[in-house]
Amino acid sequence: MDKMIQAANGDVTITNDGATILKQMQVVHPAAKMLVELSKAQDVEAGDGTTTVVIVAGSLLDAAQRLLSKGIHPTTISEAFQKASSKAVEVLTKISYPVDLNDRESLLKSASTSLNSKVVSQHSSQLAPIAVDAVLKVIDPAKDTNVDLRDIKIVEMLGGTIEDTELIEGLVFMQKSAGKGGPSRIEKAKIGLIQFCLSPPKTDMESNVIVSDYSQMDRVLREERTYILNLVKQIKKAGCNVLLIQKSILRDAVNDLALHFLAKMKIMVIKDVEREDIEFVCKGIGCRPVASIDHFVPEALGTAETVEEITSGNKKYVKITGVNNPGKTVTVLIRGSNKLVLEEAERSIHDALCVIRCLVKNRALIAGGGAPEIEVAVHLARWSHSLTGMEAYCVRAFADALEIIPSTLAENAGLNPVVTVTELRNAHVRGEFSAGINVRKGAITNILEENVVQPLLVSTSVIQLASETVRSILKIDDIVNVIH
Repeated sequence: MDKMIQAANGDVTITNDGATILKQMQVVHPAAKMLVELSKAQDVEAGDGTTTVVIVAGSLLDAAQRLLSKGIHPTTISEAFQKASSKAVEVLTKISYPVDLNDRESLLKSASTSLNSKVVSQHSSQLAPIAVDAVLKVIDPAKDTNVDLRDIKIVEMLGGTIEDTELIEGLVFMQKSAGKGGPSRIEKAKIGLIQFCLSPPKTDMESNVIVSDYSQMDRVLREERTYILNLVKQIKKAGCNVLLIQKSILRDAVNDLALHFLAKMKIMVIKDVEREDIEFVCKGIGCRPVASIDHFVPEALGTAETVEEITSGNKKYVKITGVNNPGKTVTVLIRGSNKLVLEEAERSIHDALCVIRCLVKNRALIAGGGAPEIEVAVHLARWSHSLTGMEAYCVRAFADALEIIPSTLAENAGLNPVVTVTELRNAHVRGEFSAGINVRKGAITNILEENVVQPLLVSTSVIQLASETVRSILKIDDIVNVIH
């Protein structure tokens, strides 16, 4: 189920992403803060399973509390949980199967499984290919072992529907081209990126210039005009026909006179490029940021097939396509009917991208639908019989705690949790390790046949991080308050 979060300033967020919900909550208790940090850690490590990791940690804490009430020492519980966690990762690795990054079908299944639990689940068939293609375009499947998600820029644009979302091999600027009378489409573009201002220089300190007669005023304006015209001529001389101007804080990055000259010379201008976007832009189009007009040379320019201004509804944006060195960066342009849908679509695509990143890091898949958790629980319960003393009790408790995942899944699907989990456990005891909860049919089926799969890294990360956090909390026997 989804949650509607209302912030103190009145902003509303609709999501079921664990990390987002916990980020918005103002938790005060130090142990609760550890769970928020846990969710963030899962988001960094795997990107998906942020809700699962908190549910598992909560269930393990509940199990630990029951063991403590029986008089078992926290250190004994902690050590047993550590062993159980290692054994669980072993079991998960055993039931996983390898995946080849050239096998697009398997990647699509993983991305679709991630998107199916989101608000935008009905569009998963369209968003999953976008996520898969975006990652595959910025990596080399043969040698890369990680994905830098900063190479994939997600741009939100109000208007249209999620079905209009597209993957662009190039750049998108949400601002329209500056000035009037300039070109709105450039073929065979030579793109320059400047970090200096195309406006009259200002004095370094606060000072006033007193002009006593009109001839002096005329001279000031003429000098200003000559100064700007020289700058524009040098830009044109380098062969530039699309100019990106970094946003300036101290003074106007470009004034009307400069825009007038640039338009006359048929140079398209996009101003107010944010400082944090500079690296992405340079990587995408192969240009070099220029901090002084003296360094504005043809070698510093990037190239692209087309730069055009596109009108969508009552908004305009600039799209750069056909870059000469594709594969460095891509842009995902998300469309949506309102702000809430746009934000949730952005979070969903981010999760799908993280799932594909997990497969690049660790190229193995396992079944979804609660199958891995119940399989681990069955194995650990069996293993606990071979142990002696308190350790056996603790491992058994760890195994039972993992059943919270299929139980929660059954509850969210409107099924009877007790009946469903019992049936699922029986199937796994019989050796059907890919049996899972089929939410659509409301029954236990072979979940691999339903194409419900997830990366191995997500599940192993959930168990390792959750048990680590629970062990940290178990070692604490008192809270010392030093707030005066």
